[in-house]
Amino acid sequence: MGLRTGAPVEAGGGHSLTAGDTARVVRDRLRPHFAELAQCGSTPELLSHRLYQQIQSVADRVLAATETGTFATPGAPAKSSYRLLAWNIERGIEFEAQMEELREHDYLRSADVLLLTETDVGMARSGNRNIARDLARELGLNYAFAPCYLNLSKGAGVESESAGENDVGLHGNALLSRYPLHNPRRIALGNGRDKMRGREKRLGQQAAIAAEIDLPGLPLTACSVHLDAQSRQRHRRDQMDLVIKGLPSGGPAVIAGDWNTTTFDSSSARSVIIGYFVRLMFGVNNMIKGHFLRPYALFERDLFRLLEQRGFEWRLSNVLDERTTSYDVEDAKTHKNLREWVPEWCFDFVRWALRDFDGKCPLKIDWFATRGLSPADPIVLHEFREDRVPPLSDHDAIGLDLAVPPRAAA
Repeated sequence: MGLRTGAPVEAGGGHSLTAGDTARVVRDRLRPHFAELAQCGSTPELLSHRLYQQIQSVADRVLAATETGTFATPGAPAKSSYRLLAWNIERGIEFEAQMEELREHDYLRSADVLLLTETDVGMARSGNRNIARDLARELGLNYAFAPCYLNLSKGAGVESESAGENDVGLHGNALLSRYPLHNPRRIALGNGRDKMRGREKRLGQQAAIAAEIDLPGLPLTACSVHLDAQSRQRHRRDQMDLVIKGLPSGGPAVIAGDWNTTTFDSSSARSVIIGYFVRLMFGVNNMIKGHFLRPYALFERDLFRLLEQRGFEWRLSNVLDERTTSYDVEDAKTHKNLREWVPEWCFDFVRWALRDFDGKCPLKIDWFATRGLSPADPIVLHEFREDRVPPLSDHDAIGLDLAVPPRAAA
């Protein structure tokens, strides 16, 4: 039985699949073997497993495919400026509330392009929905989804306790647009840490989704990017390098998403612990104001310098020095997730260090970068996360307006 593909997708040798094709292939040919493969403790062990060798080509094709759909009404009008929204929606776990805000909130409903990270397909933790497709269908948008991982388990931390079982088990990133999407393609970024080590077992690697978007008067390339959390700063910089190389060398372009610019080398628990004590020497107040909210100043500056060297602007495209997420030492979900790879005694030190900050540490890890465009009015929307129970995501949504050049508008 082979994969039934849709229209071929240019660039990178990828292909497209319908949602139904993907689900059938996973259910029939891959999912029956997940339990056995999940016993592997590392990627080398997985690659040498006889069963995996038999199904690897099928898994690789599922992970290399993009999924697309058209739900937008043709002929969306030209505008003098277009609004972009980037949001890590934390799997789509709070799908119904997210949908309501995307439909009703004054700012969110005015967005012309959504660059979404952390979107599930058939995961128990998010109700076994196809998050990108279901959002696009309900909002009347076109969409493109690129998978990163095929999960062999239900997830890490509290996610492992989700009711039911995974139907498909895919997780990735997406673009949604009122306007036509062309040449959607997946840009593979590599892993910063072995995804077969630890409780959450996954096949695949982090990947971005890029496409050309026909904004009247302002056609551009858009790319939704989630850089690795459990990686070194250098690895995140190198992932961004791959993103840029996967885009046209010139012309208007936007890169946005969760870049995980935490300032930490999070490739191992040991690296995190050492980095934590290094940061204590900087002083907590100095770290929060001078580094966690300004990662470009020192610890992640190579990533931002790379963007500038390749013609991308980020200072005017973002609200600088403004948090887009926070670490809360008393948050039960965060604590349980981190406890799977960081020793318990570390949390006592973190709690002590943040004693004058109500146990919370703000971070700026969600960003826009633009090339050949006129960015205006960047915004961070805190109301979907802060002081909301439950929060709609562990990240704030960020927005940006792009003005149409006067000649094009005329």
